[in-house]
Amino acid sequence: MKKITIVFLALALSFYSCKKADIKAENKAETTKEISDLSIYNLPSKWTTQDGNNIELKSLRGNVLVMVMIYTSCKAACPRLVADMRDIESKLNKKYKQNVKLILVSIDPKTDTPERLKSFAIENQMNQAPWIFLRSTEENTREFAAVLAVNYKKISPIDFSHSNIISVFNPEGELIFQQEGLGVNNEKTIEVINQEAGKI
Repeated sequence: MKKITIVFLALALSFYSCKKADIKAENKAETTKEISDLSIYNLPSKWTTQDGNNIELKSLRGNVLVMVMIYTSCKAACPRLVADMRDIESKLNKKYKQNVKLILVSIDPKTDTPERLKSFAIENQMNQAPWIFLRSTEENTREFAAVLAVNYKKISPIDFSHSNIISVFNPEGELIFQQEGLGVNNEKTIEVINQEAGKI
């Protein structure tokens, strides 16, 4: 009886190891999958978070990304965009929320240091997952804005005119949806995010 139990246990462990190896292989295949030409993960730019961590966009791969470009000293459109992003967060499916990153990218990296982004995040109760604030060089910011079709222009030392666009990217970094305007109906945006996040 004891011998049978040991044999059964050995077989079970062997099956478990194989299963574990299969899962590892699947996960590795996903992360080594070639990045498409349409992916933002091709951009080599480096970014800094509100916590002072340096990242590349490809480190966010595997998540649905919801991105908006703002600047923290903005008194007009940006507070509305932040409110729109918060509204989107409140409507995310709780089952899939861990698969979503809500990202605010600064168009004014000179003013928006990591410290400034951090205090803005704290002031707005957005200093926790799934929120991420990013800044980079002016050149990288301009390049990234072009990818999102966001236009912005400095109109005074502290003011910018800019597009009001919220962009949704699939886990492979491909742009799949954009919401344009302030305080617009976001039902379709939520539907797209939840649908993509549910596939992960």
